[in-house]
Amino acid sequence: MSSITESVAALPPAVQKSEKRNYEHSAVHQSPSANESNPQVAIWYDSKALQPLAEDMRQAVREKIFHGVFTGMVMYPDNMKALSACLPARFSRVLHVSGKDEWKKLAQHVTPQTGGTEQTRVHVICSPDAATLQQAREAGFKTCLRIGVNDAASLHASFREGWGHDYLMVAFKDPTNIPLELVIAELHKSNTVLLKEVGTDIHDAVIALGVLELGSDGVVSSIVDVPQFDALARKLDDARLATLDLQIGTVVRTEHLGLGHRACIDTTHMFEPDEGILVGSTSTGGIFCCPEVFHLPYMELRPFRINAASVHSYVFNASDRTSYISELRAGSRITLVNSKGRTREIYVGRVKTEIRPLILIEVRFPDNKLVNIVMQDDWHVRIFSDKATPLNVTELKPGDKVLGYTTTPGRHVGVRVDEHILES
Repeated sequence: MSSITESVAALPPAVQKSEKRNYEHSAVHQSPSANESNPQVAIWYDSKALQPLAEDMRQAVREKIFHGVFTGMVMYPDNMKALSACLPARFSRVLHVSGKDEWKKLAQHVTPQTGGTEQTRVHVICSPDAATLQQAREAGFKTCLRIGVNDAASLHASFREGWGHDYLMVAFKDPTNIPLELVIAELHKSNTVLLKEVGTDIHDAVIALGVLELGSDGVVSSIVDVPQFDALARKLDDARLATLDLQIGTVVRTEHLGLGHRACIDTTHMFEPDEGILVGSTSTGGIFCCPEVFHLPYMELRPFRINAASVHSYVFNASDRTSYISELRAGSRITLVNSKGRTREIYVGRVKTEIRPLILIEVRFPDNKLVNIVMQDDWHVRIFSDKATPLNVTELKPGDKVLGYTTTPGRHVGVRVDEHILES
């Protein structure tokens, strides 16, 4: 490892930037959880793996690629036309070109970005040859340096040359992730999207996305076993789900208020019986609010809805950010959490705001933080008990145990700030 470390030390600092670039063709599948500085992950498929397959198997694999977690396809001159005709619009179209001679033959038959037809359109030209990539860039294409790393010299070359391209695709000879860590450390403040070639190893794909907590910006896979596609999706979901530390608090008091504006949040997802969202009146923390998944004698269930709180309230998200309920719109992201603290990102379908009688609920947590929430003052509105069962807000009394969440107070446009702020 000493030679690798010395190679790293000899390099100039990576090109600096204030934040990671958002890439037009990298579809969002994470989660979230996921690296907040680079929320969009590129998961590309190497189409070379399709070529030896029988036609029926090739079709089955294509279906899994197109309707799964993948966001891009690495194509080759001999299969580009066939693949381009059926790629989903959200996919990055990546064409591998071996060198200048091959590029010379192809250059007149491919078009960058949105030009041309489906059969000729390519977003990224990928090649191990720097001169080829230079010509592709001059022609208006994004470029991806594809390189194998098997020693200190090739490692050095990967990030020394890679930062000058939109993408860097790296295949590592050895199973250790130390070389990947070094590439990430050098490139994570640059504009270059780093993808690791993981072959058929779905475990490696998940690990690569989480190395150094930053992870690579994406992976390139070539799995062909149909069940592995579902296994990869499950592993990625499990890996990117952040956990919030739910706590048990004690109701201190309730107070019936007058009329005010409260909001129902209708989401694009169905809630499970132990899932909800965290809502509070201050940035100190929130109360675990129930969706409308439990029996109500006078109305139909709305398992996509949470009768959340007054419009001034914060919704707490797994990224240590908050959103005002009044600012949520169709398409806004919020974080769903279950009774074990596991999270997933969901989307707002609409926010319905109406004037209703309100109730103030104050809860004290073990760290002596006092959290309050203002909700609709009605029996059918509920929060979760310490047993993850629904408690009707109009029946709460001092001493009742409920679930909630506390955090460091102080927010500016939803982002936690380190300054002295008092809220009451």
